[in-house]
Amino acid sequence: GDQPRPVAPGDQPRPSVVLVACDSLDGRLTFYPGNQTVDLPFINFMKRYGTVFLNAYTNSPICCPSRAAMWSGLFTHLTESWNNFKGLDPGYVTWMDLMEKHGYRTQKFGKLDYTSGHHSVSNRVEAWTRDVDFLLRQEGRPMVKLTGDKTHVRVMEADWRNTDKAVDWIKEEAINLTQPFVLYLGLNLPHPYPSPYAGENFGSSTFLTSPYWLEKVTYEAIKIPKWSSLSEMHPVDYYSSYTKNCTGEFTKQEVRNIRAFYYAMCAETDAMLGEVISALRDTGLLKKTIVIFTADHGELAMEHRQFYKMSMYEGSSHVPLLVMGPGIKEQQQVPNVISLVDIYPTMLDIARIPVTQNLSGHSLMPLLCGKAENEVSPREPRPSWVLSEFHGCNVNSSTYMLRTGKWKYIAYSDGRSVLPQLFDLSDDPDELTNVAIKFPVIVHSLDKILRSIVNYPKVSSSVQEYNKLQFMIWKQSLGQNYSNVIANLRWHQDWLKEPKKYENAIDKWL
Repeated sequence: GDQPRPVAPGDQPRPSVVLVACDSLDGRLTFYPGNQTVDLPFINFMKRYGTVFLNAYTNSPICCPSRAAMWSGLFTHLTESWNNFKGLDPGYVTWMDLMEKHGYRTQKFGKLDYTSGHHSVSNRVEAWTRDVDFLLRQEGRPMVKLTGDKTHVRVMEADWRNTDKAVDWIKEEAINLTQPFVLYLGLNLPHPYPSPYAGENFGSSTFLTSPYWLEKVTYEAIKIPKWSSLSEMHPVDYYSSYTKNCTGEFTKQEVRNIRAFYYAMCAETDAMLGEVISALRDTGLLKKTIVIFTADHGELAMEHRQFYKMSMYEGSSHVPLLVMGPGIKEQQQVPNVISLVDIYPTMLDIARIPVTQNLSGHSLMPLLCGKAENEVSPREPRPSWVLSEFHGCNVNSSTYMLRTGKWKYIAYSDGRSVLPQLFDLSDDPDELTNVAIKFPVIVHSLDKILRSIVNYPKVSSSVQEYNKLQFMIWKQSLGQNYSNVIANLRWHQDWLKEPKKYENAIDKWL
């Protein structure tokens, strides 16, 4: 796989590829009934002229670890991208690096966020200290904010600037290339906006949009999610809800507004995708370019009494994946479970680059071309399951999700100290009833499959050791300033009520 493959006479030229990856878009909005809530014309355009995956999942429901999986083609326990501070090494060879080596012109714009060392002090300290025996709110209470008027289109200005750069590159550079290209555009939307309240250590909790985008939302179609009582919540869910500042009272109108503003932010995201598609169409490049649209994870938008991600519930873990272009079957809905690690081998397949390493994913091209599994001879059959795992902040346990058929199985920590969850998504799409106790044989069977993929008790233990070691290194680097710094992180409002109590809890943990 080191040398570019020569194009033999009669070979079709390799297609160009455009990947638009946004942040926090719930994959269920790309098909019925979710798409009745908000007008997403360019997602619908991709569905009409391409393929939509009905069961696409993130491999880790948080930005950096998810992107590390997508750019490496490897599960999170293999990349050891445990949290938003720890991703891939900066020199890691991605699918884009290989495509460049094999004759593609490459270009990136916007949010990447898959290498180590980014995000605030709060992000890393909250992840490292999740095993400490305390409960502190790490987020501002989620809220909505309307800006501008009915003519205000460009709310997320940074994303629009990057979209403009991508459009200009297509019209000025790509159109003149004699070689195929791969263009990546990373968007922040529809991620909630930071809402500053403590210097660099802000909460990220404002759903911000303008009346222009809010008009794209059908308020009557917005579903108000059912909540379990706080006393009935799974202990990990309770921890998440508390640290995300969602255990207080919310009116139905508040919840509806948060969801409506989120959907409006999705509509703005869709418009940016539309700019890229329009530029390809206007330059005549659309017919020879494969366009892929996806996201790093979803957004709970007040389902399960939470906002944000960091959860294995559908709102957080289910991502959009739409593909259109030469050779891609039109108006196809694929029910197979797939995940973001499949992007890497798919990119290599498009570029006709041999896969020379053991990847966690499988090429999606057979499914995209509408071929049955037995028509192709992949290196091994596509598994009937997907794996997602989480080791970061706002959750006080390593979490592992196996989705196969109608079942979603979620295991925690060492598999014993925290009760697992099992959901039948055909009977219970809102995941309100944990049936793990009711179906012990299914639990045993799914846990066996999960352990054959990842030795999850061992991984959980490794993460615990990593967290403690990183915290100690950080604490020592601060010297006398340790207490002052930790008192000013995002949990400062809770911490300052009883600082000694929380310092003692950390000492006991260490």
